[in-house]
Amino acid sequence: MKKLLIITGLCTITALSGCTKDTGKNDIYEESGNTINVNNKQHELYNEGAGRGIRNKTTSYGYVRHQKSPIMNDRTATNHYAGLDREQVANIISKYSANIPNVNDVATLVTDQEVLIAYDTDSKKRNLTADQVKKTALSVVPRYYHVYVSDNTKLMRDVENLANVDSTSRHARTTVNSVIKQMLKSPQGSRVNASEDENGRTQEDFNYKDMPNSSNKNIIKSKNTNQNSRMSQ
Repeated sequence: MKKLLIITGLCTITALSGCTKDTGKNDIYEESGNTINVNNKQHELYNEGAGRGIRNKTTSYGYVRHQKSPIMNDRTATNHYAGLDREQVANIISKYSANIPNVNDVATLVTDQEVLIAYDTDSKKRNLTADQVKKTALSVVPRYYHVYVSDNTKLMRDVENLANVDSTSRHARTTVNSVIKQMLKSPQGSRVNASEDENGRTQEDFNYKDMPNSSNKNIIKSKNTNQNSRMSQ
C-alpha cells in the first residue's frame, strides 16, 4: 500500500511539473525579462561592414514591446539602461552626423547623461548645422540626455582626450563640465521645445550645482513667460 502511495505521489509531482512548464511557455513575458513580441530574435544588433543584402536579413520591420513587471516594486524593467553601449552609440552619432551636408569630421563622446560633439564644417549657416548635428544625436540617445555641440575644431582634441578619463574618478565630472562650457560658446541650434533650452535642459536641471552653464536666460525667460500666461488665464 505504501509503495502504491509513493508511486502515485511521484506521478502527481511529474504531472504538475509538466503543467508549470507549459504555463511558462504561454506566459506574457519572455524568459529574457520584460521584453515581449519581438519580430526578429537575432542577437546581433549591428552587422557593420556587410552588404545591404546581408544587413537586411529580414523583410519585417524592427519591433519590440516592453511592459512593466506585474510584481510590485520590481525595477528590473530599468536594467536595460545599464546595458547602453556608449562607444557604439558614439559611433552611430558620428557616422550619421558626418552624412549631414557640409559636416566633414565628427568627434563624439557619450557619458552617462550627455553627448559632446565637436565637428569640422565649412557651412556658412553655423546655427542650422549645429541644430542638425544636435538633433541627430537626440534621435539616438535616451530622452533624458543633454547634447552639446561645437564647430570649434580645437575642441575635437579635448573631446578625444575625455575618452581616456576614468568616469569614476573624483575629477571626471569637473573635467567634462570644463569642456562643455567651452562648447557652449559655439552655436547650439534652436531650443528643443518651450520648456527645454538648446541642449535639452529644463529649469530643474539648473538646480544642480554641477550643471555646466554659460547662460540660462532662455530657460528663465521661458519659465516667466509660462507663469505670466497662467496668471492671465
